[in-house]
Amino acid sequence: MIASLSYLALYLAFGILTVRFLLPRHKPLNRIWLGLSLGVLEEMWLPALCAFLFGFTALAHAAAAGLLLALTALAWALRDRRDPAPWDEEEKAQLRKMLPVMIPLTLLGAFLQYTHTMRADAAGNWHVGQSTYGDLPMHLSFITGLVGKPFPADYPFFPGARLSYPFLTDTLSSTFCLLGCSLQAAVILPGTLMMALCFMGVLVLGREMTAGGKAAVLAALLFFLNGGLGFLYDFDLAGGSWKAEPDANLFTRAWQTASGWFETVGERIGNILTGYYKTPTNQPTPNNLRWSNVICDLMVPQRTLLGGWCAVMPCFYLLDAVFRPVKRDRENGARGLILLGLWAGALPLVHTHSFLALALASLGCLCYDLIHGDPDAMMIRRERWRILLPYLAYAAVAAVLAVPQLLLFTFRQAFREGAGHTFLQFQFNWVNNPGGGGMRDLYLWFYIKNIGLPFIALIAALFDKTPRNRRLFAMALPIILAAEFIRFQPNEYDNNKLFYLAWLLCCMITADWCRALWRKLKGMRSRAVLATVAAIVTFLSAGLTIWRECVSDYTAFSRASVEAGEFARDRTEGDAVFMTGTQHLNPVLSIGGKTIVCGPDLWLYWHGFDTRERQAEIRLFYEHPEEHPEILRKYGAGYIFVSSYERSEYEVDTEALDRLYRKVFENGEAAIWKVPDE
Repeated sequence: MIASLSYLALYLAFGILTVRFLLPRHKPLNRIWLGLSLGVLEEMWLPALCAFLFGFTALAHAAAAGLLLALTALAWALRDRRDPAPWDEEEKAQLRKMLPVMIPLTLLGAFLQYTHTMRADAAGNWHVGQSTYGDLPMHLSFITGLVGKPFPADYPFFPGARLSYPFLTDTLSSTFCLLGCSLQAAVILPGTLMMALCFMGVLVLGREMTAGGKAAVLAALLFFLNGGLGFLYDFDLAGGSWKAEPDANLFTRAWQTASGWFETVGERIGNILTGYYKTPTNQPTPNNLRWSNVICDLMVPQRTLLGGWCAVMPCFYLLDAVFRPVKRDRENGARGLILLGLWAGALPLVHTHSFLALALASLGCLCYDLIHGDPDAMMIRRERWRILLPYLAYAAVAAVLAVPQLLLFTFRQAFREGAGHTFLQFQFNWVNNPGGGGMRDLYLWFYIKNIGLPFIALIAALFDKTPRNRRLFAMALPIILAAEFIRFQPNEYDNNKLFYLAWLLCCMITADWCRALWRKLKGMRSRAVLATVAAIVTFLSAGLTIWRECVSDYTAFSRASVEAGEFARDRTEGDAVFMTGTQHLNPVLSIGGKTIVCGPDLWLYWHGFDTRERQAEIRLFYEHPEEHPEILRKYGAGYIFVSSYERSEYEVDTEALDRLYRKVFENGEAAIWKVPDE
């Protein structure tokens, strides 16, 4: 634990120093956030980069530390020699505004990270939450499976295919494991840090992209406590189940009405808190509620997205700071532009959707600046080139880093032969038009009920002639159009990873408009009442969803399963391949960090793999092991795993396994046989 935290602290400190050297004129809180985010990005990238030479080993991490020192020294050599912006009363006031938002949200994030990441109970069973039940085992397989492995690595649950899924957020946790952290701590610690940086990042963006003050706080609340009008589907019939007796007096009927109402509301809340995906923000069927809360359903379970947001928010900040004319020369110069290009170029293997969203936002920003020009210059051809050339330089720097990642990893997955489906396809109106088969809700109503009052406020805000907000919407619009017309993955729902980053920019516009409206209503006696009602309508769905996630609890691995996984981790070779079933809760894969012949379609289908041949071979081997030893040889499997899943899924011939192979582990849940070396 100490080694991993010390290694993290080294990167965070050097990240802060690098930003201090290159961008000293940025405000201190902004620099601290940028520096911490840069440190996390460097700890994702540098050990993985060195792993291509040394494998993901301690040697690679030592080399990465040396590379970090060299990069920081280079930043010092190229430093901006101006005095840094001071820590003054304005910064203290800003910190006082940020902390009441950051601290509660970070504590919430830490709590959810703890309860949702294989939390061990007194009996030794490992628990997760509702949102992490499906995807967390996959991320654990990357985290445990990459330690000690050469790069580029294969999929641990589909050997023979290069790991093309963006894996750098998971290698950050692999670093923690390598340096002595438990698996749980290796997920929780960096996850909580990245959530805190996202919370701080939106507040910093709000500071720079709105009028500041309360508008920045509101922008953060609108983004993180998103929910929409889904609660109406849970409570619009809340008073319909009581029945008063016809001859009851007025007092009795009133009492029965009230008690029946509270009883029904309690039942509805109970359904939300105990049902599986019955929250007001996530009910695909039957209510077409798809605007999931970003904390519960994205940042906690989707670790790649969390790492992507932690990296792309600074890029949004730098994009605005570097190219907004009133800020460009005063705070940045060429250093800010180059840093933005390098940061953007590092995104594809962190989170491809974030890279795409940034590219689209940059295109929108460029178009806006070319149309509106530099307010300090005439819009003549020479001035257009003066605007265009910095964008071209930024794009060139980003492309040098990004293109190899896209060619060697991303495009290999997107255009894999034999996948049975395509990644890129025209599809209008996202999940409201599933499979292109027709819209389930009217176009605007779909977004109104899913996003709620903030969506209506955004539409109203776009009629205002505020240049700052129009420029922000110019950045958001290409992302919206791309996500609205193109399906980028077989899972159409995944386009929300683009929509939410567009919504992040739109939250700035909406918060600014709400701030202006609040001032216009000054003197109106009912202003506070209207604000209270609006807040309830805006945040009730999110509140119920967060409450549900805080109490959700599912057993992922029993104590006996954990023992089997730990045996595979500690008592078998590092490069061992296991024959197992295709269950997604697989202790050999997720806890043991071992390669298996084939994982579940729950993951592999959406990654573009056709698993039918391997699944048929797995069944054939388990049911007829004596006749088909060649299947083990085909995949290099050195161990055979049989648990309650395999016994229920296949007619496993355990007698033949006992006769042919040596049993090396057994408890009440699982058994492992070793295949003899040839």
